[in-house]
Amino acid sequence: MHSHDETPPYKFCPVCGSALEPRVLKITEPKRLCCTNTACGFIFYLDPKIAVGTIIRVGGNGKIVLVKRAIEPGYGKWVFPGGYVDRGEEITLAALREAREEAGLDVRLDHLINIYSYAGRSPIIVVYAATMISGEMATDDEGLEIREFDLDEIPWDDLAFRSTREALRDYIDGKITAPTR
Repeated sequence: MHSHDETPPYKFCPVCGSALEPRVLKITEPKRLCCTNTACGFIFYLDPKIAVGTIIRVGGNGKIVLVKRAIEPGYGKWVFPGGYVDRGEEITLAALREAREEAGLDVRLDHLINIYSYAGRSPIIVVYAATMISGEMATDDEGLEIREFDLDEIPWDDLAFRSTREALRDYIDGKITAPTR
C-alpha cells in the first residue's frame, strides 16, 4: 500500500488504544475510522493532503523546467518542481518555497493552471504557471537532474504522475483557471 492511497493502515485508536473499524456515519460521506470502545467514541477524520507545483517558464525562450525525481513515488521520472504545503502555510508561499528548494529558482506566480484530485488518492495538487525571476537551476536531495525543455521536447512517457501530464497539457493548451492575487 502506498501512503497516498485512500485506505489507511491505522488499526488502533490514538486516544485509548482500542481497535478502529470503518463505519458509515452519514450516508453522504465516506466511511470513517471509529473507535470500537463506546466509552471513547473517537472518530479518525482522514483529510486530504495539499500539494503545490509550479510550471516554470525560463526567460523569453518558452522553455520550462523539469526535475527528475530522486525519491518515491516516481523515482527517476520527470516532474515540475512541487511538494506538500505545510500546515498553516499560505499556498502561494508554498509554491514559491518549493520552486526555490527543488529547482534553485525564485519565481513569479503568473496564474493558477488548475487543481487536480483523483478518486482513491489523498493528495490534491494545485498547479501554477510561473516565470523565473532569479537564481540558478540546481536540484536538492529530492532531484537527480534538472533541465529546461522546449514544449515539444517534454518526455511524456517518463513523467511521474497523472497530475504532471494533465497540468502540462493544460499549460500548453493555455487553460487558465484563475489569476493569482
